[in-house]
Amino acid sequence: MKYVGIAAHSKDVSEDLKAKASVFLRELRSKCPNDVALVVGGYWGLMKFVVDEGLSLGFNVVVLPPIEQEDVEFPEKVFVIKTGTSYRVRSVFLARTSDALVVLGGGAGCMQELVTAYTEGKPIFALVGTGMPTDVVVNLPEYLDDRHLAPIKKYLNPVELTSELCRTISERKGRKPLVKHG
Repeated sequence: MKYVGIAAHSKDVSEDLKAKASVFLRELRSKCPNDVALVVGGYWGLMKFVVDEGLSLGFNVVVLPPIEQEDVEFPEKVFVIKTGTSYRVRSVFLARTSDALVVLGGGAGCMQELVTAYTEGKPIFALVGTGMPTDVVVNLPEYLDDRHLAPIKKYLNPVELTSELCRTISERKGRKPLVKHG
């Protein structure tokens, strides 16, 4: 099983971004192996849209809610892992659990997940041009520092993002970082 972490906004988003998220999920279902699971950090905002759409497409979905949101009613088919942790710590769990991270658009929490994925050696695929604060990713270099732990790839088109994501995760063996920390 390959785990694709999804960094997505905690509030409602534009219909345009929902449409891009939908295209991403449909492409993921059609282009990636059937053993892909989605991992999100909650069930509200854009994350809720991703969970509901993912379930309708037949994905396994894992939700790692923060302790403050563990009592939210989740869909029956979702795997909920109650970590007992804060918003920030559950973001670390999300990044470490994932084989790769997709940033669909959001705020500071999504940026934290991006930086954590980078430091954990997980490849990052960021959708830009979303109108969300994470669009600043377009200005980041491919690697955040001289360790070159994992590439940060940026895409305007969710179809192109998904093609590269599927290629990358199909080539990866396990969830180990791309490089060892020095």
